[in-house]
Amino acid sequence: MPINPLTRREFTAGAGGMGLVVPSMFRKDFEPAYVRAERSGMLAGRVRQLWSIYRSCRLCPRQCGVNRLKGETGVCRSTSRAKVYSAHAHFGEERPLVGRGGSGTIFFSNCNLLCQFCQNWEINHRGDGSYVSDEQIGRLMVDLQDAGCHNINFVTPTHIVPNIMNGLRAAIARGLRVPLVYNCGGYESLEVVKLLDGIVDIYLPDFKYTDEKMSEKYSSGAADYPEAAAAAIAEMHRQVGELVVDERGIALRGLIIRHLVLPQNIAGTDKFAGWVASKLTRSTYVNIMAQYRPEHNARRYPELSRPIRTAEYRQALDWARGAGLTRLDNR
Repeated sequence: MPINPLTRREFTAGAGGMGLVVPSMFRKDFEPAYVRAERSGMLAGRVRQLWSIYRSCRLCPRQCGVNRLKGETGVCRSTSRAKVYSAHAHFGEERPLVGRGGSGTIFFSNCNLLCQFCQNWEINHRGDGSYVSDEQIGRLMVDLQDAGCHNINFVTPTHIVPNIMNGLRAAIARGLRVPLVYNCGGYESLEVVKLLDGIVDIYLPDFKYTDEKMSEKYSSGAADYPEAAAAAIAEMHRQVGELVVDERGIALRGLIIRHLVLPQNIAGTDKFAGWVASKLTRSTYVNIMAQYRPEHNARRYPELSRPIRTAEYRQALDWARGAGLTRLDNR
């Protein structure tokens, strides 16, 4: 059943991750980027620019060109109204995001990528959730901060960024001050990512594939995924740099990349690790994830119809270490 984000919160248990040995910043000295952006007037201007994109949508690389302000929909099946599945303190994210208070996740319904093996298909494909106003999104952010969450974590935000940024302005007026996490599938418009410069504190993208044939086959024809993800993630890195934490090990700013290991190296983990090492830095924080399970339509593809094997995950870690990556999440 869909969760009404305005009347119910979910709290999950468990934690994981790794401590980071990096120069610390004290939270008392930290000011989120979006606060400065609002004070300067930049955020208001960016919100206007983002809303104008809805008239002929190009919020993601699919560039459907539909007028979402008039209720038209493209691949993500979303209009200019945001839909939320749940908002809760999540303890299953990377340790720098979780701490003791959890990451304040807001799960947005629908998706621009639509993978055949989607691990959250009820939310992303079926679109479970409730419509909310931008003002309500802002209230959810503040509610999560008040509940003790260390950050606000936007899950699958790509297709409704204008609503989120508009809601952010309402949240700032209500006293929001924790870091923002942009938690996306990696299939991002470079134009939009650049509009988020000086607003987002922490980027948390997936890098799902390094082979365009794989992304075309398993992510609804997105053959340009490897190119688009590489360009977007490089821009994210330029904006926020490597992950920086406070004296407690809680993330304040920077980039975390997720990479889900798929059976038979469908994701191209060896090439992914080499790309991070050569195009970003070897000390970029990377989470090589082992939790793949055959969900949604995965069993239609024999090669995706089983979980990964222990040997496959060990090989993925060996590739990452062999490329020289030094900050691997060790959950």
